[in-house]
Amino acid sequence: SSSTPISSTIIQTRSNNEEEEEEIVPIRGYHRLMIQTMESSLTIPHMVYSDEINMTSLHSFRSTTLKSHKKISYLPFMIKAASLSLAEYPILNSALRRRRKKEEEEEEYELVYRKYHNVGVAMDSPRGLVVPVVRDCGNKSILEISEDLLRLQSLAKEGTLTKTDLQNPTFALSNIGSIGGTYMSPVVVPPTVAIGAMGKITRVPRFISDSSNEVEGVYVMPISWGGDHRVIDGATMARFSNLWKDYLEDPLSMLLYMK
Repeated sequence: SSSTPISSTIIQTRSNNEEEEEEIVPIRGYHRLMIQTMESSLTIPHMVYSDEINMTSLHSFRSTTLKSHKKISYLPFMIKAASLSLAEYPILNSALRRRRKKEEEEEEYELVYRKYHNVGVAMDSPRGLVVPVVRDCGNKSILEISEDLLRLQSLAKEGTLTKTDLQNPTFALSNIGSIGGTYMSPVVVPPTVAIGAMGKITRVPRFISDSSNEVEGVYVMPISWGGDHRVIDGATMARFSNLWKDYLEDPLSMLLYMK
């Protein structure tokens, strides 16, 4: 009948040969956790804000000043810039919590402002997507953040991340650009209220200024921010993004605000 779901119709009309060619794989571990996490994310009204970052200065800085630290990627700078920006816009580091004092009372909401910056970093691993946490980024140097990242990436590849490595993120970043792509719609994962997804860094032509026809090659990175619209408005997200952008486009400026 017209009310019969398409999916059930497909299942009912499979041939015996097709059934023999199917494989049923139980979902466990990280993949099961990811399903549960994404289902909880569906309850969040999302907003997305995108921009592009001129990474030319940071590219030059890594190529010259950091020659002796070749293992320091762009990501530690992005994490540190996020931490410095969160200090100015702490609502992006908050958590939305529901509470009800008594059974008969109406449910209330409250924001929990975390003074520590635990940045969850989405990583691809043999077991699927994992989001280990670089802790207390506000009190760490870029070099210390890089060392933490290398340790977590190694554990992710080996499949030996512990529960502690995955606990209590306050903010999240996804470096999808290391695989490819430009813009995306990143999904906020509770208890965080914001996430950033960086696209692939590419060299593109740009006019030197609005009044000039002269063109130069610059390194550009797309950034897409996802936010919980119950907590974060578009203007706040834009201001946060602009500050993060300023730090990355002038990486030496971060030195002025590091502890």
